[in-house]
Amino acid sequence: MASVLSSSCVNDSNMTLFKLMICPKCKYKSTSVVDSREANEGRSIRRRRECDKCHHRFTTFEKVETANFIVIKKDDSRESYDRSKVERGVWRACEKRPVTQEKINGMLDALEEVWSGSGKEVPADIIGRDVMHALKMIDEVSYIRFASVYRQFKDVETFKQELQKLLDK
Repeated sequence: MASVLSSSCVNDSNMTLFKLMICPKCKYKSTSVVDSREANEGRSIRRRRECDKCHHRFTTFEKVETANFIVIKKDDSRESYDRSKVERGVWRACEKRPVTQEKINGMLDALEEVWSGSGKEVPADIIGRDVMHALKMIDEVSYIRFASVYRQFKDVETFKQELQKLLDK
């Protein structure tokens, strides 16, 4: 199972060793990097690691933290962006649909780059709108589900109008 983890680097005679990663199996605090590769079109690094104690192998991903911005909510309160919060809403809309984790991760990675580039603060309605439009490209049923929550459809008629827009295209 792959995980996104950070590691501490130890510089040892011009060779950087990534040693201070906790083994997920035995919790030992020293691992060795067996293999490193670019992943996600160069946006992250995939590392195969091996525990120095129990020799368990596991995969980690290192990625630049691009999503470091504040979300301005509808009531004008502010909170730090939390990817997992957005991801939960997306997965609720994608439940029992043929949507992969890879597609959702790619969608969120791309959107986070846009949001991060637009400033230190991003309104929640922009985030919701962008997610909704990106979902439309991935799965129309998921889009309708997300839109029904995001746009807060008040009745069946509003829902039918949105569905009709999809059918007309």
